[in-house]
Amino acid sequence: MKKEVQQQKVAIITGSSSGVGHATALLLARNRFHTYATMRNIKKSVDIMEIANRERLPLQVIQLDVNDNTSIRNSIEKVISEKQRIDLLVNNAGYGLVGAFEDLSVEEIKSQFETNFFGIIRLTQQVLPIMRKQKSGTIVNVSSGAGRIGFPGMSAYVSSKFALEGLSESMSYELEPFGIKIVIIEPGVIRTNFKKNAVMSKKSLDDSFISPYSSIIQKMDASITSIIEHATPPEEVAKAILHVVTSNNPELRFPIGNDIIMMLETKKSMSDEDFRKMMMQSIIG
Repeated sequence: MKKEVQQQKVAIITGSSSGVGHATALLLARNRFHTYATMRNIKKSVDIMEIANRERLPLQVIQLDVNDNTSIRNSIEKVISEKQRIDLLVNNAGYGLVGAFEDLSVEEIKSQFETNFFGIIRLTQQVLPIMRKQKSGTIVNVSSGAGRIGFPGMSAYVSSKFALEGLSESMSYELEPFGIKIVIIEPGVIRTNFKKNAVMSKKSLDDSFISPYSSIIQKMDASITSIIEHATPPEEVAKAILHVVTSNNPELRFPIGNDIIMMLETKKSMSDEDFRKMMMQSIIG
């Protein structure tokens, strides 16, 4: 029994209160990872804890705000004091900022990057020395299909994910000699609370402001709404994450969802100009 405990893999997942993070934390725990399901607001842990207790899963909930260095440091210290290792980090926490580029303030864009990009940097830099010492570990960065393809009305979110893609690819070269793997998960539209939890630009919430881009934003919103009904469930993303973290040689990028896989294949087969025209017709009309 003692040997089995020593060999149990330890995973940290951010943004575990709902959606992809919630599904991933539960699936990893069900597959014998000792899972630390982290979230900024610990009050949102009731559902995941009820499931974990009912199924007697090796899952703990801890508070972690990726925008707070003290919170990150305390969380990592807790994991190391209890388990002495970290085998898997899933950087999933994030949100979407919606609004045409001209309508966004610099402060709003900075806030988007603080969570979606710099939050990952803060946490990963705390975990890397531990994985280097182990000479093993996997870091899964949950990007998006929007990390490969631009979309109107989401320039801040898209650019944060493009930045994450470049960061992850560069890191993969640096970390391979230390036995650390980097995997980029690229979901398409997923059936989660992402749209509900999206942050609208402050200008768009001002009744006195009429954006010159309002018709484009409305059409984009309608397009996403129509896709969500038949979108990929978060459990499929969780299964993909489990697959890559249990593979000996996972690929760097892993797109998930028929919508984004089809779009990436289409983009690959067309010129940039033809693809842009297709996007204008299909999304904006």
